[in-house]
Amino acid sequence: MTLRYGTFYNPGMRLLRTTIALSMFMFGAMRVSAQQSAVPPPSPADKPPQEGQAPQPKGEAPKIVSTTGLVRLVATVTDRRHNLITDLDKKDFAVVEDGTPQEIQRFFRETDLPLRIGLLLDTSNSIRQRLEFEQDAAIDFLSSVIRRNKDMAFLMTFDNEPDVIQDYTSDMALLMSAIRKQRAGGGTALNDAIFMASQKLMSAPVPKSGDPDVRHVLVLISDGGDNLSDHALSEAIDAALRAEACIYAISTNTDWIALDTNDAQPQKYHLSDGDRILQRFSDETGGRVFYPYKVEDLAQSFVDIGHELRSQYFMAYSPTNPLANASGEFRKIEVTTDRKGLTVRTRKGYYAVSASSPPPPGK
Repeated sequence: MTLRYGTFYNPGMRLLRTTIALSMFMFGAMRVSAQQSAVPPPSPADKPPQEGQAPQPKGEAPKIVSTTGLVRLVATVTDRRHNLITDLDKKDFAVVEDGTPQEIQRFFRETDLPLRIGLLLDTSNSIRQRLEFEQDAAIDFLSSVIRRNKDMAFLMTFDNEPDVIQDYTSDMALLMSAIRKQRAGGGTALNDAIFMASQKLMSAPVPKSGDPDVRHVLVLISDGGDNLSDHALSEAIDAALRAEACIYAISTNTDWIALDTNDAQPQKYHLSDGDRILQRFSDETGGRVFYPYKVEDLAQSFVDIGHELRSQYFMAYSPTNPLANASGEFRKIEVTTDRKGLTVRTRKGYYAVSASSPPPPGK
């Protein structure tokens, strides 16, 4: 196996020789490692303040308040070749919460639920050379996914700090204009962006039908580096879990290891520190991380996300440990299928809050 280094999104450029590649790879790895802060273990946040109390200090995410007593899940099922499996029924799934089997009370294939999407675009100086193509691919993705008057998306950019550039809309003209106007520069506040975007998903517009069942999705384009956030990685993940957000991450890292054959498709055998951060975001929330190698791969990553969003399952259950007894504890969830050779992806758990708890400030 030979170490190769290539310039991402530049399909015409040949890979450099191994000796040069190794030194550049080591330099890039040290730079990313320096950006990325240590990853503390996740821990539950405090209860939301009572009415009239001061707003929550920075770093504490509001808890989701269940008014239905149901825990809602979105699941993706794939086979060993990563093909999406869309023909399963309720009887094919098993849900376990904190080791106790649960009865699935609501179930349907996830092809038609409204989407609430947050598109998070890294506009820090490190992606300057790739920004234009990322803009094109992001516009193509939203154009193919957003259904007018049903789905909605917002655009957030982050460099020195996150900023909502375009609020929730199903108008592609507004989204396209906002994406095109972005320019690169500054540092990277990735954790702050995930935290802020998750909070925004918690107040997403409800469909006109009044049905609260929508899917919360964050699509993140980044190298996983962070050198400016006030929030820790664990706080960002907690916020995403509270928002029931599924995170799809597209890595912009340029370090690759490939087999030294002319016809071998390069594979991401080595994950940088930033890649591992993106992997954790996706694993904890039931999403997926993509590692594009060239221009066509980035566009395909967006296509794959769009296809997956139309090929999922929705299920809901009433916990045997009632939410009325909840006090903000984290409950682990495992979803499996009895079909051999299949893998189920969904969020790892949720923060249980009773319906009688006061809503977070501003809700």
